[in-house]
Amino acid sequence: MRQRDYYFDNVKFILIVFVVFGHFLRSFIEHNDVIYALYKVIYSFHMPAFILVSGFFAKGFFDKGYVAKLAKKLILPYIIFQLIYSVFYFYLYDKSTLKIDPFNPHWSLWFLISLFFWNIMLFVFAKMKPSVAIALAIFIGLAVGYVDWISNYMSLSRTFVFFPLFLIGYFMKKEHLVVLSSTRIRILASMSFVAIFLWFYLNPDIPYQWLLGSKSYEKLGTYSVLAMFKRLGFYSISFWMILSFFAFVPNKKYFFTNLGKNTLYVYLLHGFFVRLFRESSIQSYFDNPERCIYLAAIALVLTLLLSSKMITSFAQPLIEFRLSKLRKLKYEVLTSVKSS
Repeated sequence: MRQRDYYFDNVKFILIVFVVFGHFLRSFIEHNDVIYALYKVIYSFHMPAFILVSGFFAKGFFDKGYVAKLAKKLILPYIIFQLIYSVFYFYLYDKSTLKIDPFNPHWSLWFLISLFFWNIMLFVFAKMKPSVAIALAIFIGLAVGYVDWISNYMSLSRTFVFFPLFLIGYFMKKEHLVVLSSTRIRILASMSFVAIFLWFYLNPDIPYQWLLGSKSYEKLGTYSVLAMFKRLGFYSISFWMILSFFAFVPNKKYFFTNLGKNTLYVYLLHGFFVRLFRESSIQSYFDNPERCIYLAAIALVLTLLLSSKMITSFAQPLIEFRLSKLRKLKYEVLTSVKSS
């Protein structure tokens, strides 16, 4: 049992590193086909995997008080960071007017709203047979692409488009992941990563926006009946890449394992650093594939920093509305001083 807990903590930590890395790479996708292909490979699985794992841990949604706790965990931080990011962007981009729109989520904050809605939707879909529920969720995810007004507003598009992955995670059991640890599966997973990378590299005209789930088919340039089959194809790619990623995640405890519990901190805080990076002259140094490894290292270091005890202790009041980490840190510091 503990190994499986280690497994999912490892999953979450590694995924959040990819989230940060992917956001750093965004500055260079127009300049190099290799970086662009790598960017699309990362986006084919990192948030989809996070969504699936979130569904896996949503099995207690029928518990008393679950919705209230969920609102405190997701909606309140969303409101606070929507305000903070609005002010941050105002000063960063020297805008003439400060605009605060609580219904149009800034950048990565869409995930908090969608995660809340996905849990609420379980009250209906969890009562169905898994096959029926997933099929209906996929149908809705395909159909909403034809409705132009369903977009980034209230994160509606992403909520419907990614809900099938959340639902699959909800119905998934730990036993389903055991088979992924075999050597044969890992070889197949390696081949899958290479194949998908080559496919994206050889087809650079495929818009990365198909992987974001935030735009209608018309805005993606394909409004015909074929559009839904394209989205269905990207569903298949994402699910296959999720499984391929899971195959490489270790079961053991490592130095970063416990930090996997702090991914929300990294998710909410890393945007300030990424946006500053994009506006700085430093980013020009990384504008080639060979130096992507440095960006990956920076993403890892930033993730370790933002999920550390020091940062999470001071950020907890803003994110969890508690002071337990700060009190514990204060106690440890005072104890250390007294014993020295």
